[in-house]
Amino acid sequence: MRAAALALTLLLVGAAATPATATAYRPSFQHYVALGDSYAAGPGIPDQNGTPPGCGRSSANYAGKLARWLRVARFTDVSCGGATTVHMTRPQTVQDGQNPPQLDALKPDTDLVTITIGGNDMGFGEILGTCAQLGAQDPAGAPCREHYTAGGGDELLDRIARAGTLVDRVLAQIRERSPRATVIVVGYLRILPPTKGCWPQVPFAAGDTAYFDRTEKALNQALGERARAAGARFVNPYLFSITHDACQPEHRRWVEPLRPAAPSVPMHPNEAGMAAVAGLTWLSAATVR
Repeated sequence: MRAAALALTLLLVGAAATPATATAYRPSFQHYVALGDSYAAGPGIPDQNGTPPGCGRSSANYAGKLARWLRVARFTDVSCGGATTVHMTRPQTVQDGQNPPQLDALKPDTDLVTITIGGNDMGFGEILGTCAQLGAQDPAGAPCREHYTAGGGDELLDRIARAGTLVDRVLAQIRERSPRATVIVVGYLRILPPTKGCWPQVPFAAGDTAYFDRTEKALNQALGERARAAGARFVNPYLFSITHDACQPEHRRWVEPLRPAAPSVPMHPNEAGMAAVAGLTWLSAATVR
């Protein structure tokens, strides 16, 4: 089963089109709501046509592709770059406007929900900036790891634990608002490799690339645990993006480095990455009914 799923996913990514099996096996959903942060929204990927513009929402993000493949009757995408779990129930101020509380898009008849959240709760942007700044001072060492473990523990693992509690609350609120919905928590694509980095495309010190990768794995693991505990499904793109991180050649990568070659913002998925995530999410949805 896993081999078949992988083969189908690779087919979807290569074709970047509707799955060949969608006509025969397409699950029946009527009202799909997409929630989440920038890894759901797709900033920089054409076409950027979401409202408000500051959310960086692309029609070619994984939710947009999935909605077209599923041919849902109603599709509402309220994902927004920079979103945290707070912005599920509170407005988010962005450039050129304000994104309403994302959970307000949920209705009693919503029958499919996808959500990617948690990265900003643990400080994704701050971590990238700190690791890049410290890496320039000690390229051969692991100054970022030393920074976040200076107290004897690991601050980032503590943040992940706290984010997990916040995600628990969000999933409970989704269930309250849309009790009949199939809920799919979607994790994060692999951003950096587990060993050697790619200075200067990503200016992390040699030892910090592996530290960041382990941290991201821990975040995805926590999201999976929270999803299963809440009775939701979990899609882990990390497992399928081992050779598609930001340090890979341009034609292979699904996440762009600091100077993107494909339309995207730095350290975020490109359209190929979104297509891969959409394919994996379609496989999860296709087993529902």
